[in-house]
Amino acid sequence: MAFADNLQALPGIEHLAALHLLNAQGERIASIDNKPGKQGSLRVYAALAAKHGSINTAAAQEGLELFAEHTTDARSNPGKHPNIDRLLDVIEQGSTYQVELEKA
Repeated sequence: MAFADNLQALPGIEHLAALHLLNAQGERIASIDNKPGKQGSLRVYAALAAKHGSINTAAAQEGLELFAEHTTDARSNPGKHPNIDRLLDVIEQGSTYQVELEKA
């Protein structure tokens, strides 16, 4: 399925202002704001966090499937899709990020 189709199956994000990823020391290492151009990534990450409790290897693998055609593009163009690159890094490094949701 295409990314746009996958998004339709995920919960809405109207209640979120942002999502923050925390490393093992509890430091914010990334944020995804609820703004145009980032809402798809926010929706994917929020759904993954709700299902998996964090962004871990299993969540990252599922996320790559949800990003569909964008995952292929990210693999061909490192740096173009930083939120997908992060999922690829989670799988490669075996890392886990805790998720902090910021309410709207």
